[in-house]
Amino acid sequence: MQEYINSGILETYVLGCASEQEAREVLSMKEKYPEVKDALLELENDMERLAASMAIDPPDNLWPQIAHEINEIVLREQFQPQLYRESVDKGEKTNTDSKSQYIDIESEATHMRIHKVWRWVFAAVFVLGKIFLGFAIYYYLENRQMNEQVNELKTELKQMKSTK
Repeated sequence: MQEYINSGILETYVLGCASEQEAREVLSMKEKYPEVKDALLELENDMERLAASMAIDPPDNLWPQIAHEINEIVLREQFQPQLYRESVDKGEKTNTDSKSQYIDIESEATHMRIHKVWRWVFAAVFVLGKIFLGFAIYYYLENRQMNEQVNELKTELKQMKSTK
């Protein structure tokens, strides 16, 4: 039993890293063997002491701010939302207390819809991106070719100086 306790499975269980099967195994062993139960209790207490020793106290002015926010929430008026429906004959919105008036927000569509103007904007940005990419590649290749020519000219100059 001591070998099982020292295997490290209890530590992984306490840290929450154990798989579902390992957790079930530890819980069954805890019920069967009091040594495992005592070891688990000791590990949990050690973890609590470790966490308490490493804890950082919040700033002194934080607790009054939290209390003030809670008091504001509690002191607010209890607001009941009003339901609106359009009047059939007038086209006006009127209050109604009917509990059956809800707006269905679920949709079966899997695509996001955007305004038609944005489609053209996205298309223009895409095309411009491709054009700029083409220019970047072109100028990169030109720059590389010019650097090769400069290097060739430098070597020719060195050869000419060495022949004099």
